[in-house]
Order: sequence, then structure tokens, then C-alpha cells
Amino acid sequence: MNVTVTPAGPFCGEVNVPPDKSITHRALLLGAISQGETIVRGALPSADCLATAQILRQLGIKISWQPDNTVKVQGGKLKESTEILNCQNSGTTMRLLCGLLAGQDFYSVLAGDSSLNKRPMDRVIKPLSAMGGRIWGREGNKYPPLTVLGTRLSGIDYKLPVASAQLKSALLLAGLFAQGKTRVTEPTKSRDHTERMLKDFGAAISRDGKVIEIEESRLQGREVVVPGDFSSAAFLLACALIVPGSQLLLKDVGINPTRAALLLVLERMGAQIEIQNRRSFGSEPVADLFVEAAGLTGTEVAGELVPLLIDEIPVLAALAAAAEGTTTIRDAAELRVKESDRIKALATGLRKMGACVEELPDGLIITGGRRLIGAQVDSCGDHRIAMALAVAAQRAEGPTQIAGAECVDISFPNFWQFFRK
Repeated sequence: MNVTVTPAGPFCGEVNVPPDKSITHRALLLGAISQGETIVRGALPSADCLATAQILRQLGIKISWQPDNTVKVQGGKLKESTEILNCQNSGTTMRLLCGLLAGQDFYSVLAGDSSLNKRPMDRVIKPLSAMGGRIWGREGNKYPPLTVLGTRLSGIDYKLPVASAQLKSALLLAGLFAQGKTRVTEPTKSRDHTERMLKDFGAAISRDGKVIEIEESRLQGREVVVPGDFSSAAFLLACALIVPGSQLLLKDVGINPTRAALLLVLERMGAQIEIQNRRSFGSEPVADLFVEAAGLTGTEVAGELVPLLIDEIPVLAALAAAAEGTTTIRDAAELRVKESDRIKALATGLRKMGACVEELPDGLIITGGRRLIGAQVDSCGDHRIAMALAVAAQRAEGPTQIAGAECVDISFPNFWQFFRK
């Protein structure tokens, strides 16, 4: 699907952004292996989360997804499926299931679409193998499809080579089924939704600085209320910042400090975003965000900040093209192995619109303030690239046509309808 975006007037009003994708995934997975019923209120019905739900059904779990996006999960023991478990485009689904299935007593095959089957999985396979897991993949156990022969695991003490919430989560889920303690040390902190939710479900888990420790645990089903997805909110925040006259209130947005670091960066760039009505949904902090249009200036993003806003870098790049001065993004080589090579995709798309962009091995240098022009650009099948280019199009003269625009359904269903409103 091609979508044409033409610059419009101010972004104004109140908006409820879609529920959090990361939290929805984790609530479904933990609910599946818990005793009793888990009720997930406000789950995200995106393609990725629906893939997770379908796989859990294949593994013998009863899941009822209601029209109001309340999901009831009847937890229990997972069972072997005679079918391939199709993760579609979801790296979160595949990596977390690797950890979960490695400690079961049956055989599984995990596969994805053409994009996911090109994403490296050896980073997860190696530590799980050290725990006794038996997992095989293509090209030296690097790429999917993956074969997982479940077995009894043993806890390990593992230092993550990079800050990765998906890798950390896979090991913690495996630790639930391992003999002894599993200890994971992060080089820098990454998003901590898994740790928070594991504790809520009754897992024996603790954190001391950068070290997380978990023991074999029996989880108990509970109610989970899913906050608005900060990564989705970021695209609407960005539009309100760069379109003159905008005043937008985003309701019930998750502001977990390991997830919402973009707010710190935007403040450095000159944005004034009011955080109102602070509260919590379970162990997740939530607030309403009020944003007005503002003149932005370039900044530098690198180091320990990067893992805390890795999914927001595409929209940050679009903002940088509209800001005055230079924005430098480094230490983000992880972007090259996402749904697309996001560094290359952003550089290519923004240059077509007239932005001054230098591509680095691990990031971008963007000199903002130049006049942008509408162009034909490609999402590269990546939801965050499609939405970032739609943001940049708000400052372009003339229409911008985005190819492959249907990919937004992976994380933000009905994004284009939201945008049209």
C-alpha cells in the first residue's frame, strides 16, 4: 500500500495512543505459563502481538481476545505443537519464545517472514546453549527458522555483550525453568518491563545495580492494565513539536524511565512537554503528556542513553531534519539489524526529501534547518521508518508518497486514520 502525506494544519486535541506493544507481548507470555487466569486490559491488537497470541494457542493455551481488547489467558503447562510456530515479523516473539521453550519438555520450530528470517538470533542461542538449551538455526545457528528441543536447564552467570531487553528477557524466562540461580549482568540499563512484570506475577527475581537474578518460580495469574505505548506516542509528539500552532494532549502514556528517555533528549532540543496526572498501572508509571509546537535545536545522542530510546531513533532523526543545527546519533549499530537496516533506510528516505544526512557505521549526522520537499520514499517494510517519514513529511513542501505503508500495523494499527484525524 502506498500512502500520500500532505502537510496539514496544527495537531490539536486529546488522543489516546495505542496500548504498549512490549507490555502486551510480556503479559500474554507470562499469563500463559502462570497458574490460573490472567486478564490483560487494553492489549494491543497489532500484527506482532496477535502472532504471539496465536503461537500460545498452538502451544495449548486458551486465549480469548475480546472486541474491547480485553484478553483472558488461561495459564497452564505448554504443550508441543505439530505445526511451525510462525512469529511473522516479530523479533520480540521469536527471541522471548526461544527462552521460554528452551526449558520445556518438547520440540518446537520457530520461523518468521522473509525479514525476520534474516535477523540474527545467535546472540540469544549462545547463552541459552550455555544453560543446556538445544537450539539450532541456519548458517551456523545464526538465522531462523530455529529448532528448539526443550530440556532441563541450569542457571548461569551471564554478562550481556550489549544492552538488549529482548536478550535479557529471553534469559530471564529461561531462568524460570532452570535449576539454580540465573544471573544476568547488563553493560548499561535497558528497558525493564520484563523484570517489573515477573515480580508482579510472583517470580523470585531481584536487581542489584546492573545485575538481575532469578530463580525457578511458579507464577500466579493476575490482572494487567496496559498503558499507552510511548514509542507510538513519540510520532504524534514529534508532529506536534514541528507543526506551528499545535497543542496536543496524549492520555495514559507509559513513562517507564527505561523507555521514555526521548523526553530528556527533546527537552535538550528545546521542547517543553508537560507531564501531567502521574500515576501507575501496576508497576508501570503512567502520565498524560501535553506538548506544544516549539523551535528545536540539534543535539548529540550516544552512550548509555541509546538503549533507552533505540526504538525512538527513527522519529528523532525526522525531528533532527526539522531542527536548527546538527544532531549526531552514535552507538546505535543495533539499528542495522532491526526490521530493516534503519540507519540506511533513514538516510536514504530523508535525503530524498532534501535533508542533509551523513550515514555512520553506528548512527547518523543530520544537519537540520534545510527546506524539505515532498518525494517518493520507501518504508523498507519497517513500521518505524514509515511513521518517521510521515513525520518528516509534515515539514516538506508538497506531498510525500510512502511505499509499503501497510507495515505500520505491526505496532500502530490504524496509524494512518489517527494521522488523518
